Amino acid sequence: MPPSDRDLERNRFTARATRYARVGVNVGGVAARIAGSQLLGRATGRAGRAADLAAALGGLKGPIMKVAQLLATIPDALPPEYAEELAQLQSDAPPMGYGFVRRRMAAELGPDWLSRFGSFEREPAAAASLGQVHRAAAPDGSPLAVKLQYPDMASAVEADLGQLALLFDLRRRFDGAIDTSEIVEEIGARIREELDYRREAKHAALYRLMLNDTPEVRVPGVWSELSTGRLLTLDWLEGRRLLVHKEASLEIRNRLAVAMFKAWWRPFSRHGVIHGDPHLGNYAAFDEGGEPQGVNLLDYGCVRIFPPAFVGGVVDLYEGLRDGDEQRVVHAYETWGFRGLKRELIDVLNIWARFIYGPLLDDRVRTIADGVSPGAYGRAEAFRVHQELKRKGPIRIPREFVFMDRAAIGLGGVFLHLRAELNFRRLFEDAIADFTVERVAARQAQAMAAAGLTDRA
Repeated sequence: MPPSDRDLERNRFTARATRYARVGVNVGGVAARIAGSQLLGRATGRAGRAADLAAALGGLKGPIMKVAQLLATIPDALPPEYAEELAQLQSDAPPMGYGFVRRRMAAELGPDWLSRFGSFEREPAAAASLGQVHRAAAPDGSPLAVKLQYPDMASAVEADLGQLALLFDLRRRFDGAIDTSEIVEEIGARIREELDYRREAKHAALYRLMLNDTPEVRVPGVWSELSTGRLLTLDWLEGRRLLVHKEASLEIRNRLAVAMFKAWWRPFSRHGVIHGDPHLGNYAAFDEGGEPQGVNLLDYGCVRIFPPAFVGGVVDLYEGLRDGDEQRVVHAYETWGFRGLKRELIDVLNIWARFIYGPLLDDRVRTIADGVSPGAYGRAEAFRVHQELKRKGPIRIPREFVFMDRAAIGLGGVFLHLRAELNFRRLFEDAIADFTVERVAARQAQAMAAAGLTDRA
């Protein structure tokens, strides 16, 4: 091995070891203070230590930032003070230099990689927690988005997930109202999937198939010949951030909100698939005729494919709440994987269900929630549920429920940002108009086979 390669490997090993140490010290130090004061079970001093944890994580880049932001969007995964602090963290990892880009591109596409592009911008257009995106063009001039994964991400993910497990173990020790063990497993599985760019390419192809009859939503095409397990090349979709349109007319804001609703609910109701990352950076508004007409979906790392019966549970719960059919409501919870449900626990779950389904049960034009800020959406209801579970629980949250719940809250936050005023019930009824579990199963199998996917998760 040439000296330069030995040096490179030594540097990578050193960086990996340093990261393990930094994550352990930063998070472990705060965790020790949590354990000492039983912070996760008591309110006293919680806000200060939440700020300590945010500061510790804020000094680290990579997967731990993604995990922190993810936790902030799962209602009651952490106490509210922690969620509020973590929600403010930004995945602003500094980009890797062009030397890294050259090495990674050569490793993935060969030493003549640059000749396979018409142009390739040296500076990244965006840098996130797991990789960075460069703007490029194909030889025929087609605009491309080229996503490169940072080095040693697999090691970093495992280090960071280990610290996540530590924090959740502490929560279970001092506050057993919610058994979070399956939450940890689900987060770990989805984060690990995000490292597999071949799978992400298949997710993008899947969404392109599922939304091919939805002109309000654009999905980039995949350039398979320019993609590998750590390199993903997609069409570059022109657009502007959704929040640019916060002060636009109500007509425009509603148009974008309807596009977001369709982008999320059509794949789920028809194929049992959700886009599980509600981060606003994953969407952009595209213009036609000088006005925004719909949304681009830009990232496909966090996608959840559910058994068709799970979708049936969503519809059962909606219709059970709408019609006052308690037996159907309980059947929905059991379909999702909740076990050992006593009358008291059903009543607690119904608090959350009526909040999530509230806009869908109300047959009128309305906002998703009046007088609530996007960051606080669901917080009050999650706190109420948690207090009730302290008295009547514990309860184990099924892993398949985690990202469904998170995505629903994230979508609600988008509607709040846009201040949309819609009849959500009619939009939902349209989405499930021809629903049966059998139709979902058939459509899912056909779309997954066409996209090259062989497993749901």
